[in-house]
Amino acid sequence: MATILTLDAENGRAVIDPKSYANWDGLLDRFDMIRSQSPVIRVEGVDEVHRPFWLVTGYDEVMQVSKDNAGYLNNPQTVVFSLNEGIAFAKSMTGGSEHMVASLVTFDAPIHMKYRKLTQEWFMPKNLKTIEAEIRDLAQRTADRMIQAGPEIDFVKQVSGPYPLHVVMQILGVPEADEPRMMMLTQQMFGGQDDDLNQSPMAGMTAEQITQLVAGAVKDFESYFAGITAEKRANPTKDVASTIANALVDGEPLNDRDMMGYFIILAAAGHDTTSASTAGAMQALASDPEQFARVRADRSLLPGIVEEAIRWTSPVQHFMRTAAEDCELGGQKIAKGDWLMINYIAANHDPKQFDDPRRFDAGRSPNRHVAFGAGAHQCLGLHLARLEMRLLFEALLDRIEAVEPAGEARRATSTFVGGLKTLPLKITPA
Repeated sequence: MATILTLDAENGRAVIDPKSYANWDGLLDRFDMIRSQSPVIRVEGVDEVHRPFWLVTGYDEVMQVSKDNAGYLNNPQTVVFSLNEGIAFAKSMTGGSEHMVASLVTFDAPIHMKYRKLTQEWFMPKNLKTIEAEIRDLAQRTADRMIQAGPEIDFVKQVSGPYPLHVVMQILGVPEADEPRMMMLTQQMFGGQDDDLNQSPMAGMTAEQITQLVAGAVKDFESYFAGITAEKRANPTKDVASTIANALVDGEPLNDRDMMGYFIILAAAGHDTTSASTAGAMQALASDPEQFARVRADRSLLPGIVEEAIRWTSPVQHFMRTAAEDCELGGQKIAKGDWLMINYIAANHDPKQFDDPRRFDAGRSPNRHVAFGAGAHQCLGLHLARLEMRLLFEALLDRIEAVEPAGEARRATSTFVGGLKTLPLKITPA
């Protein structure tokens, strides 16, 4: 029998420590070292509060798991790395499921595709053209506000944070006055590991209290979108909220849990990720005046800027999968029921796939990154994210002559959704 390769305790603890993800270069160094040992390696015995799992850092192996949705399941174990205590609490709240929210992210076949098809056409480029003018208007107003606030700004707080939130809330039919509430709930769900982002005094909380706070955010989301659902059933429009509220699966309306899960995943996952990629792109351009000048002069480079920013930042940093059967991956024997972490940061910085992966290269081609996932679970909103970023940078480049760093950029402390939480810049208007 092949020897199981196990990661040493120090590196095992670092891989699951949110603070590691705030130290970008150190994190990439660590993943390079781990990947050189094996692209698939066992992490166990590092503490008593997490399950053991397989860490997958190689691009080929992450892609293999991502595309094999029958061999590597999103159920029954949770798809986000979690404390044992948090998993137990979720099961107590849901009647046995490890998923606090039931959504596209947690479903396997055949139910997954039935639910995905409900909105898949809505998020395709052909339909997004119908709302492109509205998004462009939001982008231009965001850029104008940035110029008015300058010359020194925090790009995350004033641009890359609010802009995608505006877009997602608009397509969900959420009034602008309610956007701060949506931001707060999202950050309680995804920013719980970072004291600057979670908008709650979590530093002194126990794991159980933090889990209960997240559960409270889920309940608040559910209550809010129950109202949206009632409104969209009574007065349907062409927005995606109406599509979800009036959807049928196997001839029946969605049950309350699945309906709310659909709204929550679109509301919560649709803006923090785009915010992170947008901030990453601006950080790269601010640090490289030549590249900024090139893209400002030649807007055909913008799609490359967008794609490279998504790879370079990898805002969704991991997902978990469960092996459906005994199998082999990256030379390691995986047992049925084993938990695997597919780490997108590591995969998108694998030098076997990407030449000089730490370099931001707007002309990188091919750029087959895995930041959106792959296979049946590839991100539903990938075309929307690309469109939002392109329209925003078109607006910004029309208004900015030059941009440069104006202080230290800081990353979020988070193992799941991550990116810059501050990006001080000095802008020179055009």
